[in-house]
Amino acid sequence: MAGRSVNKVILLGHLGADAETRFTPSGTAVTNLRIATNRRVKDQQTGEWKDETDWHRVTLWKAENLAQYLTKGKQVYVEGRLQTRSWDDKDGQKRWATDVVCEEIILLSGQGGAGRESGGEFDQSRPPVSMPRAAQPPAPTPADDVAPGITDDDVPF
Repeated sequence: MAGRSVNKVILLGHLGADAETRFTPSGTAVTNLRIATNRRVKDQQTGEWKDETDWHRVTLWKAENLAQYLTKGKQVYVEGRLQTRSWDDKDGQKRWATDVVCEEIILLSGQGGAGRESGGEFDQSRPPVSMPRAAQPPAPTPADDVAPGITDDDVPF
């Protein structure tokens, strides 16, 4: 398996703040969000269960119209990849940051946080809002699946 690798991140969590959109000098929109994910761990000393929260920085490119829906507390599903960047701060020290570069995001909770936030459930009365980050081919129509020249009359049943 030499030469093959995978860089895939899947997050299901809640937004810690409203998304912020800025524009690069060339006019490309970049939206940044913070997502909190929780896990339960048992304290070795006391035996009690505790919730621990991890914070993830997520970057969406060319999604300026989506930021208005990404508000604090909303539950989101994110797929993407990890990307590490470095820079020199104002004191000349090297700094590093690792972000999730979003390739797909799905808003699970409805308007005003209507989705139930326990157990990963969401409001079934409203479909989730999805924004694929990569262009995908359209789904084939039933006519595309049929060989040319064959009609319903040719089917024996």
